[in-house]
Amino acid sequence: MYCRGGTISSIAIIEDDPAMVSWLSAAIEGAEDLCISAVATTARDGAALIDKGGYDVLLCDLGLPDGSGIDLIRQSVRQHPDADVMVVTLFDDQRNVVNAIRAGARGYLLKGMEADACTGSIREMLRGGSPINPRIARMLLQQIRPDAIDGDAQLTERERDVLNVLARGFSKAECAGLLGISVNTVGTYVKRIYSKLEVNSRTAAIYEASAQGMID
Repeated sequence: MYCRGGTISSIAIIEDDPAMVSWLSAAIEGAEDLCISAVATTARDGAALIDKGGYDVLLCDLGLPDGSGIDLIRQSVRQHPDADVMVVTLFDDQRNVVNAIRAGARGYLLKGMEADACTGSIREMLRGGSPINPRIARMLLQQIRPDAIDGDAQLTERERDVLNVLARGFSKAECAGLLGISVNTVGTYVKRIYSKLEVNSRTAAIYEASAQGMID
């Protein structure tokens, strides 16, 4: 289970869910260039793990039974600035995301990913990247540019009407007939919707609008 030396990268895990520890362990053990250096299941043991160091990447959960993973991220960054920290958690609310990134996390992934995606993200981080779940990335963008990302506040009532009709599978011509407008006007609305939601297709527009609660 643990590292035996060599040039492979060592991974430390702080996670209280036994099933998730097993899953992460299996994913990392299956990679020839990665190994596990230590595992902790509580914030207290996690702090001791960080004190010992000896890892290249720390995978840290946020919801620990006796403390906050964010405090552990700060500790790791302070004591081992050359080691990368990746959050692997169920929590995807904006407050946790922003606090973890501010604390020094360089990657933020949500539990439920495929094993290859997990190890691939670790390697990306070791190469200097910052792997972040797309939904998390959007949250960060919203924190920086809330006026540009918040599509619900940006779409007009008529644009939402058009999007609702298109989401039900109607063509632009059928949409025009149902709403009593011209096909060209529908096309204009669609272009505006794409621009505001920052997408390039009907499917993507429907997905983003649905995620933001703009359509039924």
